[in-house]
Amino acid sequence: SGSCSLKTCWMQLSPFREVGNRLKQKYDQAAAVRLARRRRLEPVNQRFSPPTKMDLVYLETSPDYCMRNDTTGAAGTAGRQCERGSAGTGGCELMCCGRGYDSFRATSTERCHCKF
Repeated sequence: SGSCSLKTCWMQLSPFREVGNRLKQKYDQAAAVRLARRRRLEPVNQRFSPPTKMDLVYLETSPDYCMRNDTTGAAGTAGRQCERGSAGTGGCELMCCGRGYDSFRATSTERCHCKF
């Protein structure tokens, strides 16, 4: 009698947070490059090694997201609320771009429409 076996391999993405963290790490380490002869990319700063296929590179610098820019549609960060204790992108140190910030405490009372 014959027997058969079936093996199935599944490919799946890593958890979204892991992908996001890796992408942010690549973004933070991205290198400025220029187009050299024969369409090769070379680092703008010659102290760095040429980029590999795994490196994230850029040809133009990003706009200053701290400042309002009507051309690019960037609203800037002035006047936005921030999270005082956060070290992330929503934190006051990063979002306020070194301009400082005002702290205030707000209390809100709302009807909860609770039923018991």
